[in-house]
Amino acid sequence: MKKEYDLSKMKSRKNPYASKLKKPVTMRLSEDVIGYFKGMAEDSGVPYQSLINLYLRDCILQHRKVDITWQPKP
Repeated sequence: MKKEYDLSKMKSRKNPYASKLKKPVTMRLSEDVIGYFKGMAEDSGVPYQSLINLYLRDCILQHRKVDITWQPKP
């Protein structure tokens, strides 16, 4: 390998992955939810944040809607 390379003649191009970049967000999640995904992460070898992202992406692809039914207090 050369010690130095001349990159001055290279053409620049737009990053093809720029539209797929992830945006950092702050969320409050229950400890049991985090524990669940961390357990899955240990089993699968995939970081738990990635598993949460994959699950949410699957919700988008399957067009899942939240169905919240509150139970009346006794």
